[in-house]
Amino acid sequence: MKKALLLVSVLFISVVSTACINKFAVQELNNKAKVYIEQGDYQNAIERLKSSVDLDDTVFETHYNLAVAYTQAEDYINAINSFKKAIELNPDFADAYYSLAVAEEDFSVDLAKGILNLDESGSPVKVDEEDLAKQEKITLSPQVQAKIDELLTDAVNNYTIYLEKASNLQDGDEVKEKIEQLNEEKVNNMQNVNPVG
Repeated sequence: MKKALLLVSVLFISVVSTACINKFAVQELNNKAKVYIEQGDYQNAIERLKSSVDLDDTVFETHYNLAVAYTQAEDYINAINSFKKAIELNPDFADAYYSLAVAEEDFSVDLAKGILNLDESGSPVKVDEEDLAKQEKITLSPQVQAKIDELLTDAVNNYTIYLEKASNLQDGDEVKEKIEQLNEEKVNNMQNVNPVG
């Protein structure tokens, strides 16, 4: 399984001449975050964008940018929550649905590969690389398999919404193929949860 390609189109807000000081601060933090994202320094980008959200929680671009940075940092729970907030603020922005689907898909891939596991509360935890290397076969718990199914279902739904909302689709056929692939993965995952025979 290969990780999905994230639309790394970082959005930036424009400040109108009547904007308040907070808007300028938000824009400055977003601009600094853009530089960090371009340099691959996702943690510093995240910190700038979190500060930007603290100043103004109503700017969908900030939530989207934060979600992109979280996805790049493989912090999928925060990425998913930030994409959902961006969608709540601007439900017509098609790329947010695509990017949310990518984060959900990547999260499911890391769970399936055993790179991540879930603790007792259902939160993802990174598996020690040495422990992972020692395993001959990865055995997924029913909790992990259920989470994978949930993530794949959500990813399919969000890719579908992307197809419905996007205009001038150049990647429509690729996204449709992705949806078919994820549906097959869901069937395979369910067979692992409830073995036949």
